[in-house]
Amino acid sequence: MRGVEIFDTTLRDGEQSPGVALNMEEKLQIARQLEKLGVDVIEAGFPITSPGDFQAVSLIAENVRQTTIAALARAEAKDIERAWEAIRQAANPRIHTFIATSPIHMQYKLRKSPEQVLEQAKFAVELAKSKVSDVEFSAEDASRSDVEFLGKIFSIAIQAGATVLNIPDTVGYAIPEEFALFVKAVMAQTKGIEKVKVSVHCHNDLGLAVANSLAAVRVGIHQVECAVNGLGERAGNAALEEIAMALHTRKDLYQAKTAIVTREISRTSSMVSRLTGMMIQHNKAIVGKNAFAHESGIHQDGVLKERSTYEIMSPNSIGLDMNTIVLGKHSGRHAVKRSIEELGILVSDTKFEKLFENFKILADKKKMITAADLFALADTQEIKEVLSLNYWQILSGNNLKPTATIGLWYKKGEHEDELVKAAYGDGPVAAAYKAIDKIIGVDGRLLNYSLQAIDSGEDSQGEVTVTVGFEKHIAAGRGISTDIIEASLKAYLQAVNRALDKGWISVKNREKVSVD
Repeated sequence: MRGVEIFDTTLRDGEQSPGVALNMEEKLQIARQLEKLGVDVIEAGFPITSPGDFQAVSLIAENVRQTTIAALARAEAKDIERAWEAIRQAANPRIHTFIATSPIHMQYKLRKSPEQVLEQAKFAVELAKSKVSDVEFSAEDASRSDVEFLGKIFSIAIQAGATVLNIPDTVGYAIPEEFALFVKAVMAQTKGIEKVKVSVHCHNDLGLAVANSLAAVRVGIHQVECAVNGLGERAGNAALEEIAMALHTRKDLYQAKTAIVTREISRTSSMVSRLTGMMIQHNKAIVGKNAFAHESGIHQDGVLKERSTYEIMSPNSIGLDMNTIVLGKHSGRHAVKRSIEELGILVSDTKFEKLFENFKILADKKKMITAADLFALADTQEIKEVLSLNYWQILSGNNLKPTATIGLWYKKGEHEDELVKAAYGDGPVAAAYKAIDKIIGVDGRLLNYSLQAIDSGEDSQGEVTVTVGFEKHIAAGRGISTDIIEASLKAYLQAVNRALDKGWISVKNREKVSVD
């Protein structure tokens, strides 16, 4: 099984995505994670474009030592000199130089004849080779270039010292079957092709970047250029995670492997999304929120019986702990029962049928059923209200530590006391919950918090559901109000009253008024 190298361009082409602007520390953080991921080459940037880009490439070259660090340069002396200055401290430096080769680019962008382009390519590669031993040459817009001309320019690049030849589909124009034949034809036209590595760099304008890259792998290329989460110009580049997992999952077909540590994929994807501000669509392959989620009853039943029925790769293989069973209106009995059992709720078969009937009614109203909903569905007994809300007051602001003062009525037989406590928290809801904990003298552990609007409009009611841990027990609560904080308080108090009713906890602090 042959090896295919992964050339990551997240920090260069990926950063060219509109709206993305990473600082030096963020770029270094991503580069270090890419090294952990096991990429063979990190294209750290385009040093000539700005002092900041130059400094970032230099910082990465100095600090990331196990991976080849590449810097991009046009086929011009000033670009190549600047690229060399940026990566000269790298343990494994590469200069990646390029020039356009398609008729439309040569005529309208470069305003050069084919002969002039050939001369400039030779000059650029020779200059880069005088700086580093590892030189990559790219023919920009190769997929719209003439095969014979590409054969000429690549042959010249090899003679000048290039070690890697890149065939980019710069504007995402290619179709997989066509691209495979095209790459094969270019390789056949290039003298000395056996001395170098051949690479492809595919864009996703037609949604075919990954398919084109994999088609090229099948005809023998040695390196795939891609970006985490498919970031890049316009519609982006081939997605690294999709390339890596396609080759990993279909070894039987491609007979090729990468050095990617697949368990680092999820962590890398999340980091890049967070630092770039580019959110991942929920149905994105491999790393999307729904990639391993199942709501259909048929799918859930199959996955619970045998994972491979509906999953061709395991969540663990990309660094996720488990697959996700999403409970909703399409869920079946098997998934609901398994979820209830995992929460430690024991119900008889008769009671489960009634619970499942109520589950379906609730699922028609809500997009997703939470753990708190399951607890509430399982516990149909009327809750004895030992503690009720009298008043609440919140002090909060951007320069203030959120503080909550909560007044509760405590009922014991015919007697009723007012209990008051105040507390700080990370937010107004957290502060309010801490104040309630002070009143009862038990620290509750908030395990789940869900907020959902019941209807539309500015005056719509919000429904809050919570699950709270009290020592070894778990109680759920639901609260509804037009005020989010009040709904949150009602939900938490319902969970507290459930725990009191079952004897799991007792109200330990019964001072009539106590504010601290």
